[in-house]
Amino acid sequence: MAQAPLLQLTDISLTFGGNPVFENLGLVAHPGDRVALVGRNGSGKSTLMKVMAGLVEPDSGEVVAGPGVSVGYMEQDPDLSGFETLGDFAAHGLEASEMYRVERAGEGLKFDPDRPVSTASGGERRRAALARLMAGEPDLMLLDEPTNHLDIEAIAWLEAELKASRRGYIIISHDRAFLRALTKATLWIDRGQVRRQEKGFADFEEWRDAVWDEEDMQRHKLNRKIKAEARWAVEGISARRKRNQGRVRALQDLRAERAAQITRQGTAAMALDAGPKSGKKVIEAIGITKAFGEKSILKPFSLTVQRGDRIAFVGPNGVGKTTLLNMLIGREQPDTGEVKLGTNLELALFDQARAQLDPEMSLWDSLTGDPDMRVSGKADQVMVRGTPKHVVGYLKEFLFDEAQARAPVRALSGGEKARLLLAKLMARPSNLLVLDEPTNDLDVETLDLMQELLGTYDGTVLLVSHDRDFLDRVAATTVAMEGDGKATVYAGGWSDYIRQRGQDDFAESVVKSKTGAPSEKPKASAKSGLSFTEKHRLEALPAEISRLEAEIGKLEELLSDPELFTAHPVKFQKASDALVERHEKLQSAEEEWLALEEKASA
Repeated sequence: MAQAPLLQLTDISLTFGGNPVFENLGLVAHPGDRVALVGRNGSGKSTLMKVMAGLVEPDSGEVVAGPGVSVGYMEQDPDLSGFETLGDFAAHGLEASEMYRVERAGEGLKFDPDRPVSTASGGERRRAALARLMAGEPDLMLLDEPTNHLDIEAIAWLEAELKASRRGYIIISHDRAFLRALTKATLWIDRGQVRRQEKGFADFEEWRDAVWDEEDMQRHKLNRKIKAEARWAVEGISARRKRNQGRVRALQDLRAERAAQITRQGTAAMALDAGPKSGKKVIEAIGITKAFGEKSILKPFSLTVQRGDRIAFVGPNGVGKTTLLNMLIGREQPDTGEVKLGTNLELALFDQARAQLDPEMSLWDSLTGDPDMRVSGKADQVMVRGTPKHVVGYLKEFLFDEAQARAPVRALSGGEKARLLLAKLMARPSNLLVLDEPTNDLDVETLDLMQELLGTYDGTVLLVSHDRDFLDRVAATTVAMEGDGKATVYAGGWSDYIRQRGQDDFAESVVKSKTGAPSEKPKASAKSGLSFTEKHRLEALPAEISRLEAEIGKLEELLSDPELFTAHPVKFQKASDALVERHEKLQSAEEEWLALEEKASA
């Protein structure tokens, strides 16, 4: 016998500011559902979740929860007014005998229940809201970007908890690795409609592309039919007017059908200009240290950053990743040691706190008021990589419509704020890109485009992120900060780092460490002729060689365009220089791998 649904939405319609968000939308949440809720930034994912939670009233339609069903919602900006501490908020509604759940969630999510609400950061407030949801154990959990402000260990704890739970849940998240691990069905919001597939997020992109291909084919057939009918109407309608009024009306209906089709939102027209070339050595840190009072943030640490490097910094929240990053780019001084910056550096910074955005400013003023983007004497123009552009035209490149240009920044969704910050960042040429949690709130399509841009960017990238998939796709070197001032350099991205530590199942190892269960020691490598560092390097080099070969392939494809040299001589020269540099790096990596392999076999 089929189980009754937990929640059912029927014929839901909702309009904001005259624009329809949903029309006649319907969906059902079943017991034990493991669902990813996906869609473009601004498509209404968070709004739909609020409708499901009963926090937003639709214009029409019904939201019906099953008898006795409890629905819990974790919002992006929780309201903690009326509560003294984070623990008070997280424990609200629980019996005394259930308080252990808050303590357990507090440990796993790394927040202090005794922290006063008045001094809590935005990230701590979100973690308290997530702890409240997990401790309450509702029948259906609605999680809106739960991994934002969590470090990788806390994400792994949450992942393990949700895997073990029997409760149903629906998740909005930019973290692809998190969604792939947890979901078995996908809800896709696309132009006000919701589609459902009984497969997890791992199969979403293939499904989306198939739907869009079919849609393109149907649109093409419709256009051909309209063209044929229009030709008939023009060539012989006079003689057949009375007999064929029905066919004329059918042509009008076909045109109306085409006009009613909502075109898909394109991808943001993002571009990165590496600007003038920096020196070969970008940053050299020699024996730098940092401490705050008695707490050691960084023990003597050395790192050389070469032009073109892609370096990720990982570690728990509060361990000092942003502090180390600031020391490396000269924004903060080390206690001891020295940081030497290379020549001709042009820095662009993506700030995780979105501090570069004034919430009360309009999008228009946010861009035209930026000193680096201002065009003298032109109040409606912005300077984009050396070329003046109309501010609305530039906003449209990042998928904002004209009506949003005069709206305040605070009215934007999290993903839209991230896109606005990217618009500011990408307007200026740079050869050193510093990205502090850039993936928060971005949709899948924008993330794909950003990864592609970083792959062909001819500058240097320093990156802080908790997004494991993004780290694997972008980073060639990982600096792991593991507490007590220890920072270790590993070759490769996140997965390479975990393999080198001997933790193939990171989530499981985190849960074991939290519960005190003994973890197995990694098996000793059979290649005993190498030092510890050389073993790591040998394991990581194949991935590095593959990445370089892929980059060479992309550059060769670009340079094969016969019109590139005449139409874009500067782009041609940059691509040529980059190709030579990638070939040199590939040769060096292959020689290094061969030497280490011979040493290991000796």
